[in-house]
Amino acid sequence: MNLKRIYLICLILIACGPSPIKKQLPPNIIFIMSDDHTSQAWGVYGGVLQNYAVNQNIQRLVAEGVVLDNAFCTNSICVPSRASVLTGQYSHNNKVYTLNDALDPNRKNVAQLLQKSGYQTAIVGKWHLKEKPSGFDYFNILPGQGRYHNPILKDKNNWEYGNKGGKEYEGFSADVIMDESLKWLDQREKDKPFMLMTHFKATHEPFDYPERFKNLFEKDTIPEPVSLLDFDSQESGRSFEGQILEILAERWRHASVKNNGRYPGLPFDTEGLNNVQARKKTYQKFVKDFLKSAAAIDDNIGKMLNYLDENGLTDNTLIIYTSDQGYFLGEHGMFDKRMFLEESARMPFVIRYPNEIPAGKRVKDIILNIDFPSLLLDYARVPQPDQFQGESFRKNLLMETPDHWRDKMYYRYYAHSLNRPAHLGIRTDRHKLIFYYGLSLGLKGTYTNQATPPAWEFYDLENDPLELKNQYQNPKYKNIIQLLKKDLVDLRANYGDALTDGVQMKKVIQENW
Repeated sequence: MNLKRIYLICLILIACGPSPIKKQLPPNIIFIMSDDHTSQAWGVYGGVLQNYAVNQNIQRLVAEGVVLDNAFCTNSICVPSRASVLTGQYSHNNKVYTLNDALDPNRKNVAQLLQKSGYQTAIVGKWHLKEKPSGFDYFNILPGQGRYHNPILKDKNNWEYGNKGGKEYEGFSADVIMDESLKWLDQREKDKPFMLMTHFKATHEPFDYPERFKNLFEKDTIPEPVSLLDFDSQESGRSFEGQILEILAERWRHASVKNNGRYPGLPFDTEGLNNVQARKKTYQKFVKDFLKSAAAIDDNIGKMLNYLDENGLTDNTLIIYTSDQGYFLGEHGMFDKRMFLEESARMPFVIRYPNEIPAGKRVKDIILNIDFPSLLLDYARVPQPDQFQGESFRKNLLMETPDHWRDKMYYRYYAHSLNRPAHLGIRTDRHKLIFYYGLSLGLKGTYTNQATPPAWEFYDLENDPLELKNQYQNPKYKNIIQLLKKDLVDLRANYGDALTDGVQMKKVIQENW
């Protein structure tokens, strides 16, 4: 090429100027949440079930995204946890304490903020917050718990309060909820970013499943947790009995007699079995039903991932899969949630965003459900309102944990009952201290007005990760416990919970701290 031609090319390039850099759009957001699908049943957190979980699509998200190893809810029960995920607030601030409370539609939530910033917003599936959803351009939600088979969903056109209104959809709930979610994605305005919440009913009791998984695990004996045969809470030093598996077995026996169709796989009985044999039999049915219900979730996560791939949405879509809290799967001989023990309070969480988040990483930092909306607002470039109490963990996902990141968390459960007393607690990366104050405090949605004896539990999570022995009375930990009590006082003050204490609460704290 001669000099004259080179000169001409240079002139043309100068005249054209630099190529404009295309500004990256804020990501689309898909927030998928199940009910009670605890980390032990994901198969990506270790444990005795890891070789039995149906998790092909969860595994894909894990391989392509980041897993949170220490995500926790601040009140382990469905309605309060969902309220915190939307409002970024502890229960004492958003006023959703128990299952009986409703989320005020006028309370600021993440969907409202994204909607105002130009996002199209939708929620399909389990809502559970009673009042009409606010902040969503589109909703199609289950009334209350909803049904596993042929569920009814309610949208703006057929909305009524309570269990009224709605339209029946043929099929298994997880399949229907995902199909309706994909329909909305097809019909949305394609020139706007979107935020879609897809919320499954599974794996909530009665742990039902579609016909295609009926024979799954038929020939298997599922491994048991080491604390399955914990019959005497006094031996472990636990201060409460909990929701033991025998309660579930009795529900199955009752449903077998009534033939009411509530639970799958009946009839069930433990006649002629001793207490060890009965608990083991109950565990096998329980955990198999649970894993079959969870298999339908994984199926449908796969449908969403395929849709994103096929429509060129994968790279600029932030997708999260989580559960509203944890759940006991036979640990300590229990089922259900509510307690500040690890299996109950830990929230499994995986996030993928190919445009920014690294693949195949895990984060150990303490992340709370009140942080989830802060993260979404950060990615959407929307300022966080002052009343939100969480913090974005976007830098944590890049393995750049801020120096100021929390090293301890605060937890409180309100729905007091005799076998699961109301309590509050603190957890660090190594230690956990729980105070069972045992009062209903006049809140609706508690199960008794009878107080239970105040009690403390302390666990060294490094030496006892399964929380098998309460060490509160161990003199070795006296100084650590005193420091944790001080930190617990500070956390209650910093988050404003101490301001809610009435005469009863102040008295029990004063006498037992």
